[in-house]
Amino acid sequence: MGNSKPLIGIVLILILVLAWGSLFTVKEWERAALFKFGEIVRTDYEPGLHFKIPVINNIKKFDARIQTLDADPERYLTAEKKNVIVDSFVKWRIDDVGLYYTTMGGDTLRANIRLSQIIKDGLRSEFGKRTIQNVISGDRKKIMDILLANTEIQATEFGIEVVDVRIKRIDLPEDISNSVYRRMEAERARTAKDLRSKGAEAAERIRADADRQRTVIVAEAFREAEQTRGQGDAKAAEIYAKAYNNDPEFYSFYRSLNAYKATFRTENDILVLEPDSDFFKYFKSAKGNAPK
Repeated sequence: MGNSKPLIGIVLILILVLAWGSLFTVKEWERAALFKFGEIVRTDYEPGLHFKIPVINNIKKFDARIQTLDADPERYLTAEKKNVIVDSFVKWRIDDVGLYYTTMGGDTLRANIRLSQIIKDGLRSEFGKRTIQNVISGDRKKIMDILLANTEIQATEFGIEVVDVRIKRIDLPEDISNSVYRRMEAERARTAKDLRSKGAEAAERIRADADRQRTVIVAEAFREAEQTRGQGDAKAAEIYAKAYNNDPEFYSFYRSLNAYKATFRTENDILVLEPDSDFFKYFKSAKGNAPK
């Protein structure tokens, strides 16, 4: 009886080991594959606790979260045989565990290398069809859409789902950049010179038109002023004539008074005339007649 206790303990340990070896868990972010003597027999495990046959079965788990392939910038030739430096990245995840393990051995590094080659081939093809201006300004989104569609098709052969393909930057080599900048600078200088020339021409035209308008306005103003002055003189003459006709004697007397006022402005003003001069006729009598 005493010898049976160690045996029972060994049996219990073996049972615990077998039970422990029969259980495995799959986390939310994992995909699992069940193998039987090295052959995949099941891949459709949901997250949770599962069972397997110890020794006969073994489990391999893979990260099912989205992976990022951030490739190093590469040089590509455009349609006009100019180099551009392109920096891109790919988002992908495992879609078919069995196929992924069969083709890539479940190795993320190998999958990245294969996807990188697909992306490079696609970029080389698309950039070779376009000019620098096209790839930098207008066709960037179109290239990404084409790359995503083509990469999705090829990646399905490896059990991989491509989520997104993005071009981060498109740069020119330093020698081409300097050439482009110089050409842009010359173009901007030419445009600025052309605009300044047009501006100077417009300014001269505006100044000439303003001078012409000023001359016309001054001439019209002078004409109107002369017309107004003439009308005023005529009106004044008419008033004077009417006043004179109404009372010639008073009008003559009034004019004589204005003449006296204008002649003798100060005490030192002297006028030498003959006594019987008509200038002083109103000093002789109120009616300007000589006394009898």
